[in-house]
This record gives sequence, structure tokens and C-alpha cells, in this order.
Amino acid sequence: MTTKKTERPQKTTRTVATNRKAFFDYEILDRYEAGLVLTGTEIKSIRAGKIDLRDAYARPQNGELWLVNAHIAPYDAGSVNNHDPKRPRKLLMHREEIAKLKSIVAEKGVTIVALSLFIKGHVAKVGLGLARGKRQYDKRRTLINKDMDREARRALGTVR
Repeated sequence: MTTKKTERPQKTTRTVATNRKAFFDYEILDRYEAGLVLTGTEIKSIRAGKIDLRDAYARPQNGELWLVNAHIAPYDAGSVNNHDPKRPRKLLMHREEIAKLKSIVAEKGVTIVALSLFIKGHVAKVGLGLARGKRQYDKRRTLINKDMDREARRALGTVR
């Protein structure tokens, strides 16, 4: 008698916040995913979408990875025990991945930037990017290319 193997349903993923400024200011070399250690009021604020990743980055410290400068607004219905909005938050990754990132970041001009924050299943995760800063002329070139693509799409839309 054979047993049926039941498949688990896919975990739903909902993007809560993206760091659009990071894609403009940095060249993204590689992407990673890490879990977040949060308090109760922080996860409630995140689910409400009250998070700002604009200046957020990750820093390796004592064999751990920390998310710095991510602003999670205080929970509206929170009491006196509400969280500090700018506190550093611990990121959860495998030890080997953290060691690899630490060695790469030791190289000059490379940093770990928070790209997005999403909820996968019931767990909050942050998308990290290994990034190198763009020069001013690279940023201008990006804007020019975006404008040209927009014009091309607009022209194709009028032809159809």
C-alpha cells in the first residue's frame, strides 16, 4: 500500500516596503534574504506598512549581522512599552553567509544595503543587497535611460 505525499501550500509573500533610493544610488552586485528579530509592537507596525528603509544598511558585528537606521514607526495602539523606532535590529542568517558577507564588506567601497522588507508566511524578512556606490555620471545615465525607455513605451502605446 502506497502512501500519498501531500504537498504543502506555497507561503504567500507580501512586500511591505522597498528602498527605491538604493537602486538609484548603488549598483547591486548580489542579493540575500535574512530574517528579523522584532518585538510585538514592531511587527504590528510593519504589518500596517509604517516602515522606512531609505537609509537602512546592515553591519556585521561580533559574528552577527545588524540592521541599522531602519525606522519602524511606533505602534499607534501601543502603550508605554512601545519600541524605539531607530534601534538596531538583529538579522538572522547562516553563520557561513555572515562570514562571507563580512569578508566582502571589508573590501573598500562595498556595503550591505536593505532593499526591501516583506512578510513571507507569518515571518518578517528583509531583502539585502551587496552594493557598490554609483558615481554622479552613472546616476545621470540611469535617469537618461529611464526617460528614453518611457518615451519608447509611450510611442509604442500610441501606434497600437
